[in-house]
Amino acid sequence: MTASDAREVWQRGPVPGVPALLQPVAHALLQATEDAEKYMEGFPSQLLWVTPGGVASAGFHLLHMSGVVDRLFTYARGESLSERQLKNLAAEKEVSGAPIQPGHLVDAFRAQVETAISQLKKTSESTLTETRFIGRKQIPTTVQGLLFHAAEHCQRHMGQLLVTARILQARIV
Repeated sequence: MTASDAREVWQRGPVPGVPALLQPVAHALLQATEDAEKYMEGFPSQLLWVTPGGVASAGFHLLHMSGVVDRLFTYARGESLSERQLKNLAAEKEVSGAPIQPGHLVDAFRAQVETAISQLKKTSESTLTETRFIGRKQIPTTVQGLLFHAAEHCQRHMGQLLVTARILQARIV
């Protein structure tokens, strides 16, 4: 790892191609990706759906972060959620019976962030204050609000994921 790689993403400079006003969104999403990769490496798959003290599982946080980015970026494009997205939303709350490796969920999150970064690169700063609507209730917000919330929501869940993962791993040491 080089000295520049050891710094947090926001300290490494602008993400190429992302408009200046959207750099914080890109930095937060990329940081969440790096943190997921770092802290989930070697995480035991048998602990993925454990809910210590009733808090959300590590698996939930990984699924939810991918889903939040997917859904909020969809709304930012002015689109409604697809049937697939609605099914994925419902599935985030259920423990999968199928065996899954934590790395697969991290890979899915990384891929979702890569898609989001591509969308950021195509987003004109002139559209950031345009009105968008969320869900069936058509709650009004803006493109900027949706993109920012996707990033900060991921950061919130990343913090929870890291604490949950550390607690669970400490139990087996």
